[in-house]
Amino acid sequence: MACHALSVYGNMVSDSQIKELVKRAREGAGKRNFSQSAELTLVLKDIDVKKGFNLNETVVLPHKPSRQPTICVIAAGEMGMRAKKAGVERVMEPGELDRLGTNKREARKIVRAHDFFLSDTGQMAAVGRSLGQFLGPKGKMPTPLPYGAPVETIATRFRGSVRVKAKNQLNASTKIGDEKLSDDQLAENANAVIAAVEKKLPQGDKNIKNVMIKFTMGKGAKLSALKAAEKKKEEE
Repeated sequence: MACHALSVYGNMVSDSQIKELVKRAREGAGKRNFSQSAELTLVLKDIDVKKGFNLNETVVLPHKPSRQPTICVIAAGEMGMRAKKAGVERVMEPGELDRLGTNKREARKIVRAHDFFLSDTGQMAAVGRSLGQFLGPKGKMPTPLPYGAPVETIATRFRGSVRVKAKNQLNASTKIGDEKLSDDQLAENANAVIAAVEKKLPQGDKNIKNVMIKFTMGKGAKLSALKAAEKKKEEE
């Protein structure tokens, strides 16, 4: 695996330190009677949020979590049939879009129930009219599917993906898996998210102030605390 590093407080942070964060977060979570999710939070800096800063990235994880994202495909005909065969949770036909345009409660429910939306390019305008006001604020506007697109392959890719968002705020969080994954696997997932976010920041890794990893019921393990402990040890 290629070495990944980012700059925090003027120092380089290695893969081993990301793994240490995962280890500390796991130790701080304890054992529960359910599989806890692992969440990555990036605290950002030196970005003027008043200028409409908006981060909305879909990141393919190297290791799929146990709970995979739910997908809704908006399509009819052959594309709709292929989506059903691909096992997506919901295939919505054009007629349903028209109905949802007059049923806001149902529309909100559908938007909440699915992580990713994909749509036949021919339906994108109708999606905007019927669901745009609900999908837009959630950062869930559909990914267009051109004619003949490999729906099955695309659905598989989204099942192993997460969305990381930050709108007018200086932090971004997303799940990177669960405790069933190993520390190394969670660290690789974390690095994939960090690398994707860096590419979208104005100054890359220089805009990342801190990194935190935590499990559902545990305390967060922060990069700043880890760096401070390492520095103290060096001085002793």
